[in-house]
Amino acid sequence: MAEAVVSMVIEGVTGALVEEVKFLGGVRDQIEHAQIELLLMQGFLKDADAKQEDNKVVRIWVQIIRDAAYDLEDVIESFALKVALKRGGNVKLVLKRFACIFSEGVNLHKIGSEIERITTKLSKLRLSLQSYDIKQIKGTQYEGATSFERQREQRKTYPHVTERDPIGLEEDVKKLASQLVKEEKGLQVVSIWGMGGSGKTTLAKQVYGHNEDVKRHFDCFGWVCVSQQCQVKEVLEDILIQLTCATKKEEKEEILKMKKDQIAKRLCIIQKEKKCLVVLDDIWTPDAWNSLKPGFPIGEETKTRILVTTRKKDIAKIAGENCFVHESSALDDKKSWELFKKIAISGRDQTNSKIDAEKETLGKKMLQHCAGLPLAITVLAGLVARKVTVEEWKTVYENVDVYIRRGTNLDQEYKGDQERAGASWVLALSYDDLPYRLKLCFLYLGHFPEDYEIPVKRLAQLWIAEGFISSGSQRHGSVEVLEDVAYACLIELVERCMVQVGTFGSTKKIKTCHLHDLMRDLCLVKAEEENFLHVVNFTKAATIPQVRRLGVYLEEKCVDRFPPTRNDHLRSLLFFVDPEYKFANWKKNFLRSVACNFKLLRVLKFEGIRGEKVELPSNIGNLVHLRFLSLKGSRVESLPSSLGNLVCLQTLDLRLSGQTVKVPNVIWKMKELRHLYLPFGYRGKLKLATLGNLQSLVNVAGADCDLTHLAELTNLRKLLIRGGVKNMEETLKSTGITFNHLRSLSLSRPLSLSLRVDDDDDEGKPMNMVLSCPHIYKLQLSGIIREQSLEGLQGYENLTKMSLWATGLQLESLKILEKIPNLRMLYLGCCFDGNVAEVVVSEEGYPNLEFLELWGLMGLKSWRIEKGGMPSLRRLSISYCSELRAVPEGLENVTTLKELKIHSMYRRFCSRVGEGGEDFYKIQHVPSLLITGIEEDREVDN
Repeated sequence: MAEAVVSMVIEGVTGALVEEVKFLGGVRDQIEHAQIELLLMQGFLKDADAKQEDNKVVRIWVQIIRDAAYDLEDVIESFALKVALKRGGNVKLVLKRFACIFSEGVNLHKIGSEIERITTKLSKLRLSLQSYDIKQIKGTQYEGATSFERQREQRKTYPHVTERDPIGLEEDVKKLASQLVKEEKGLQVVSIWGMGGSGKTTLAKQVYGHNEDVKRHFDCFGWVCVSQQCQVKEVLEDILIQLTCATKKEEKEEILKMKKDQIAKRLCIIQKEKKCLVVLDDIWTPDAWNSLKPGFPIGEETKTRILVTTRKKDIAKIAGENCFVHESSALDDKKSWELFKKIAISGRDQTNSKIDAEKETLGKKMLQHCAGLPLAITVLAGLVARKVTVEEWKTVYENVDVYIRRGTNLDQEYKGDQERAGASWVLALSYDDLPYRLKLCFLYLGHFPEDYEIPVKRLAQLWIAEGFISSGSQRHGSVEVLEDVAYACLIELVERCMVQVGTFGSTKKIKTCHLHDLMRDLCLVKAEEENFLHVVNFTKAATIPQVRRLGVYLEEKCVDRFPPTRNDHLRSLLFFVDPEYKFANWKKNFLRSVACNFKLLRVLKFEGIRGEKVELPSNIGNLVHLRFLSLKGSRVESLPSSLGNLVCLQTLDLRLSGQTVKVPNVIWKMKELRHLYLPFGYRGKLKLATLGNLQSLVNVAGADCDLTHLAELTNLRKLLIRGGVKNMEETLKSTGITFNHLRSLSLSRPLSLSLRVDDDDDEGKPMNMVLSCPHIYKLQLSGIIREQSLEGLQGYENLTKMSLWATGLQLESLKILEKIPNLRMLYLGCCFDGNVAEVVVSEEGYPNLEFLELWGLMGLKSWRIEKGGMPSLRRLSISYCSELRAVPEGLENVTTLKELKIHSMYRRFCSRVGEGGEDFYKIQHVPSLLITGIEEDREVDN
């Protein structure tokens, strides 16, 4: 890790900022000397990092080097901050005009002396390393885009990433499914028990999500992870929300207002009325089970079943005679090799029988140490999957023995807990094999709470803000490269089986990810070893350690201010609200104390903090090093003009909760901005034409949109405009503007305004803008559109996701939509205004559509799919279509359909799809049918 830290500091002290400082008298020589010393040191640190585990003295030396490199970075950035404050906090040009500021009497000699002192210290440390036989290794293990380029060149597939049928679980899935669907009276509990990493959760997911017998048998489903920190009320709330399919905000809020005993009572009623399957994943203690018991109809007649996963045998048997216990068993040698081979070898473009035979021999020897543990096998296979030669495999094999003999800090962490220590050696081996930049990226994941689904785009923004991602070796010169390189880093961590995929987006890119709990344990242990980050559960008495990165898990307690401990080293401060639907209450001056005490912050994530009104203080402008600032979902009522001082910002997220706020016209100063998310319906006029690096612009008011200026933002990928754009049609026609760079476009007008638009008002013709964006892959339209304008979409080959809301579609428009060649996801909401009674999908319609949602389609009475239509459809959702008489005709021919959801439809509609109903033949092949919110019948016009 010292190599990673020094490499980051090298990039910082050779950047444009420091190059300007160098030309000022008194510091130039010292900075150049520091740059040279760091470059010399870098070559030794790869070897030092590798040897520190076996040599305590080297380990101490490496830690001192790491801290000294951090100190050097702090000296330079602290100096910039002092200069900024000397100018009264007005730093709008501080990074551009250092020379004129330095001349105002700042003590350059003192700064130069401090740089020289640290450099001398580093020099002595480097010489000391050589005396311990630390060798200089030329070249770095990972340059900025090496992974990105290598990924494109290898063209290798990784089937384990989207694995739906894990090896060796078929019989176990059948056994558990048969237990769950048994027609027995009373609450039955099925427990999966086994050591950490043995595949308990994977097995439960296969039973819960992919077994057709289970899907057909139960009416409703709920899955919760019962971690050691979970509150009982939160878990019961989560179960109730899932069992009732409470998707609307009002429905969720109603549940969240209920007391714990009310929730438990309602849960019991639902579970007696319906066949429910509830999964309680990862229960640790008897107390956890006993505290949840009031939410289940124990001792009463019910067909509900509970599926439990646990590492504790006593927990597995806690339900007594009504409990079936299944022990997750280790894989045998054959299945172990099958799993290993599928990840490590299968899918390569080129094979060589001799080389493959040697790899098989080495692989089977390494597998002997995995003891059939799926997690250990998966991680080890992910490690060697990136090793091409036999020699590289031999090196890993030799290291396996070293790690087994040495043990790891995780072994100490899990002392006396063999359930968690089983895979520790292979996890540590996999971590140490990471290139230095990937180590930084991996350790950063330790900020996030257990079982947290991490949004990939947000993660990339954080990595970039921290300086982990470099585009120096890219040839394209485009600002968008950093995001692509960040995604390539994530892909490599996934391919190494160190990060797990959560969900995919419409373009098949990873949308969310998470860590296995054992991998998170490793992450936190290594982060603590390296003093990389610290995680605290916030209380009034909490103290903040002197670390550079801090993750804070918030409670509901109301405190006056953040613990006032000053920390001149803290660079990253991420707050997490728990639970998701609760509000943490904080005093108004909370953020003021943050800005006062942590002046070197680069990252501030202050999301979801609601309750008492919070003001963004004027001294936020003193945090001039901020690269990332997010107030998303927080109740912030005012934004100061001092925001304009934050000229280093790359990501600014102001999607606030609560009333409309005024945004000061200072954002134009933030010329490094890459992602800007404005408040919904903000007040104020903004100038944005100077933001040439911008990639995401969300919630911008139509009144602030000058199309000619927007077209000049050639790095813009995502654009969401709210409200009409003046003179849109005239501007587009007269200038011939095209937005070739845009990939995601959303145009939204308030429904009341949309319905009043006449044919002469070009603000009501969003298709004029759409047809100027030929390469978009996501399109969302809210407001009336002209059906004849849709014709151009037939040639939009990149368009994969489309959402239409209150658009006043005509029948001809749908005939055009079905011809969009690569459309995968389509949402139709309140689109017809009563003017479309029947929809017919042609035999070649929607060739690649995988998901279709029909919501509130007034006047729609029938939907017919001709044979051959929608051949790829996997999921169909129908809600609030009050006049629709039946599920689509021809649905029986859509053999790919796996899931049908029906919500808030009349009882006569729902009864038709039940067993024996008129439409059952249409959906009997569908594994998952979910009907919720059934409405009582009433007379409708036929």
